[in-house]
Amino acid sequence: MQAKYAVTINRSPEELYRFWRDYENLSRFMSDIESVTRTEAGGASGIGEKSHWVARGPGGSRVEWDAEVVDDRPGELIAWHSIGDSSVDHAGEVRFVPEPGGRGTILAVSMNYDPPGGILGTAVAKLSGHEPNGQLKGDLRRLKQLMELGELVTTEGQPAGRDSSTSKKYDGAVRTQPQAQTQQTR
Repeated sequence: MQAKYAVTINRSPEELYRFWRDYENLSRFMSDIESVTRTEAGGASGIGEKSHWVARGPGGSRVEWDAEVVDDRPGELIAWHSIGDSSVDHAGEVRFVPEPGGRGTILAVSMNYDPPGGILGTAVAKLSGHEPNGQLKGDLRRLKQLMELGELVTTEGQPAGRDSSTSKKYDGAVRTQPQAQTQQTR
């Protein structure tokens, strides 16, 4: 499966690079990532650094893999791939491209992975709402909110926020009923 998405974030490439490079931050905006833990330091360039990833999979399953940084250019690029006997064959990169005129940074992510279970695992992932492009889009939108607003904005627990529904027939019945009852009690 392949996923690609880019978003413009009103932060410098260096700031976004530092945030992404601190792997513990990834679970703050990636909906299926439970944790990322650095397991082995890389060289001075960051290449060779290893980490352990834990994610939520389809049907409440838990998926784990180890990854290694294969390219690291501060403020420009981080590339990685899975290593060892990982249950997920995974590779990707994130690029930090300055917008002209200092208007932020284009953060572009490209990932390839084969979920556990091969073709069946791919079908289950798509059917259970784990379609990679949609998921990456949502994750990067949450990152944009986090970096620009300092928090994730949600509507969880809030009312619909509209004065009326799209049905005039329903609105007429509902809006006149309480008034009629109020007039009867007077």
